[in-house]
Amino acid sequence: MDDDQPQHEGLEARIATSILPTLGQLGYELVRVQVSGKERPVVQIMADRADEATFTVEDCEAISHAVGAVLDVEDPIRGEWQLEVSSAGIDRPLTRAKDWNRYAGQLAQVELAVPQDGRKRFRGIALGADAAEARLRLEDGTELVVPRGNIRRAKLVLTDELIEASAALAAAANARRDALRPAEDVPTDDLPAEDISDETDDSKRN
Repeated sequence: MDDDQPQHEGLEARIATSILPTLGQLGYELVRVQVSGKERPVVQIMADRADEATFTVEDCEAISHAVGAVLDVEDPIRGEWQLEVSSAGIDRPLTRAKDWNRYAGQLAQVELAVPQDGRKRFRGIALGADAAEARLRLEDGTELVVPRGNIRRAKLVLTDELIEASAALAAAANARRDALRPAEDVPTDDLPAEDISDETDDSKRN
């Protein structure tokens, strides 16, 4: 697994820590854990393939089964809850430095926890990131440097340019993956990442 992991707090951090080893063993990377709802919380696991190839329905199912088993044992939430597994999609959240760097040049929007320059929300071109900071070129041409620990949310904005870039990146990754596979194992029906999600209703739940 990549050491550049998304940042979580509280319950979401505990869930992320629990499932990271299993995801890594299966060949996936964690993009985000998000828990929503109170009466019957939804645990959303957003993931990528480690080889960056197209995320398929089979990937969703594999993660759902494996992560569900881990969380059943860890039991992080009392009472009934629901597991939902999805791909990051095209207008993905930017939770890791590698996301900022892979999609540098694309339009992004950022919401901060603590205001910077009197503002919490910014929109501009992603310029990349390292372990400590992310950089954004704003619409007025100035460059914003933001401590990554102060980012509440960051995501790509869906544009024609992003769709084209995402398709090119996926095609290149699929080609690398297929080059390493025996011919009979090469899939012919990969589905686009934005169409993929899987909801599981039977993971723990007294």
